[in-house]
Amino acid sequence: MKDTAASNTDLVEILTRALPYIQRFQGKTIVVKYGGNAMINSSLKEAVIRDVILLSLVGIRVAMVHGGGPEIDVMLRALGKGSRFVQGLRYTDEETMEIVQMVLCGRVNKEITAMIQAGGGRAMGLCGIDGGLLRARRLRPRGEDLGLVGEIEYVEASLLNTLLDSSVIPVISPVALGLGGDEGKSLNINADTAAAKIAVALGAEKLLLMTDVRGILRDVDDPESLVRVIPRPDLDRLKTDGVITKGMLPKADCCAFAIDGGVKRAHIIDGRLPHALLIELFTDEGIGTMIE
Repeated sequence: MKDTAASNTDLVEILTRALPYIQRFQGKTIVVKYGGNAMINSSLKEAVIRDVILLSLVGIRVAMVHGGGPEIDVMLRALGKGSRFVQGLRYTDEETMEIVQMVLCGRVNKEITAMIQAGGGRAMGLCGIDGGLLRARRLRPRGEDLGLVGEIEYVEASLLNTLLDSSVIPVISPVALGLGGDEGKSLNINADTAAAKIAVALGAEKLLLMTDVRGILRDVDDPESLVRVIPRPDLDRLKTDGVITKGMLPKADCCAFAIDGGVKRAHIIDGRLPHALLIELFTDEGIGTMIE
């Protein structure tokens, strides 16, 4: 009986500590990019879904943008088709685009949506084609041909706001509707980039990128060298100094784009840790790197 009383007291203490954060973010919009190991590990997946439902139920407007690279790779291998990457982005020919759309907009998107619904939340699964939500032109970095890979030029924010105003969680696949010479075609969009563009379009309070590392590290070989808070001007300096390199560069660029576009804060957090979203949002210490 004493142990039960103690655990109940601990629970009340946790909820009391979370209250100021709930009050601060109630009615505000956050955009979560959901990807990495948190999409593969079943217990982590369940924890993320529960976090998102809780955030929505306490009045925080949550939009989710998901990836699905590993699932796409599995399907490509099953069909005897290889994967090719150019500057970190998947080269997407027409056949690959069909597979990307099938996996992301079909299986992955609907699985996440169904999990939120089953957990007591309200969600609507969308891809960028639905309602012209995301419009994009082909991306050609430094003249490289990436095939049907796009860069978002327009987000139909009114559609998302209608859902968010009704306490519905939009679950968004990063497949966009083409513009110009690709009018009517589907274009593959990097999920981190899509999340940043959507966060700016919604005037979000926060952008949270879930990844498979602790955050930005001063020493990539030392997990304890986490940089917890980075003022926006210092982000460029860390890139110049070589602290931010390789796979962290595009994530840092997405955070910079979001902050420059009016998002209050951007976070890179470790999705391998259960309830990473709640720890980052509802504690002073947080769990990853915050750019402000």
